[in-house]
Amino acid sequence: MNICVVGAGYAGLVTAACFAEFGLRVTCVDKEKRKIEALCQGKVPFFEPGLEEMVQRNMAQGRLSFSDDLPQAIQNALVIFICVGTPSKQDGSVDLSAVDEVAGQIGEALNGYKLVVTKSTVPVGTTRRVERIVRERSKGAYHFDVANNPEFLREGSAVEDFMRPNRVIVGAESDEARAILRDLYSPLYLIEAPFVITNIQTSEMIKYASNAFLATKISFINEMALLCDRLGADVYQVARAMGLDQRIGPKFLHPGPGFGGSCFPKDTL
Repeated sequence: MNICVVGAGYAGLVTAACFAEFGLRVTCVDKEKRKIEALCQGKVPFFEPGLEEMVQRNMAQGRLSFSDDLPQAIQNALVIFICVGTPSKQDGSVDLSAVDEVAGQIGEALNGYKLVVTKSTVPVGTTRRVERIVRERSKGAYHFDVANNPEFLREGSAVEDFMRPNRVIVGAESDEARAILRDLYSPLYLIEAPFVITNIQTSEMIKYASNAFLATKISFINEMALLCDRLGADVYQVARAMGLDQRIGPKFLHPGPGFGGSCFPKDTL
């Protein structure tokens, strides 16, 4: 199966490399020519444990390639993953201009059935927005499906998170789309990774809800740290005792710097 991953940033490159590791033929596309030139030489533009070796291995075996020719990559693929950036605007809303641009290019290049999958973190309703743009730009010439398949990759352990996920979320509403995505992730059946198959809006919401809850845990334990300082209590013992409660769990209950990274700040606005 041929797939196209649009966006060679953090999520896109990890997605492309890991799908190639599954044995799929993957073309990763980005409009930054310098980035593509470096990737064609096996040079990953950021550090992520195990990623550069995986990229080089799959390039050598002919399963992974890089290009700046999006129309060609779209026409050669059955599945197209949109993994472009969705930064925050000054007013806190999500900038979907890159997603819209890619959706328009997909519509113009459509040459047969495709499954278009949003993998970037997007507000509820964005995948339907992509569907409308593709349909308008293709003038209804070809049948296609859309789906949402959010990523849950932590910096520093992204390859492990993709290859051994806590769960795989699939938001799709056609039998064909669900079957294709199950097939793409079939190697994960061997490790019994949980799959949640739901509708598109629920899938989009799961990503935001997950990030908001994790950010809340970090903020909560930091507030408890301030309170413990005032009262003479030991926040580390408080956190440990809380974490022993299986309803709460120990993860993300470590007082320290507030949450950061590329996702939590914008996903909680």
